[in-house]
Amino acid sequence: MAYMNQERKAKIKANLDTALKGTGVKFSLRCDSLSITCTIKSAPIDFIANSNETCGKDFYQVQRGFKPNVTGYEQVNPYWYQDHYSGKAKELMTKIVKAMYSADYYDRSDAQTDYFDTAYYAHINIGSWNKPFIVK
Repeated sequence: MAYMNQERKAKIKANLDTALKGTGVKFSLRCDSLSITCTIKSAPIDFIANSNETCGKDFYQVQRGFKPNVTGYEQVNPYWYQDHYSGKAKELMTKIVKAMYSADYYDRSDAQTDYFDTAYYAHINIGSWNKPFIVK
């Protein structure tokens, strides 16, 4: 059964700090009893523009035009991020996703028999609805 605690959060934070050291990516982590959420607050790469470029302009409905260098927010699908990003953005997202699943993660789920057994659920957001992503 999915379960997230502060020990796992600390492992994930340490792995994210190591993976993103020197990249200029600022993030925050939040956990509840079942999941952990990483919110990327700012980065030198515009993840949203990259995903729109890679997937096509109409793929995401992004709120733009907040302020200069602010591009809105989006949720990342950790199962399909390889298809949604390219170049340096894909490299950084790969590091983030690997770190998010680094705290004793397992997935023994079988959707065909309606059996779900995973260590925890991981969510990745780029910006948030009230604090949009900033490109630095």
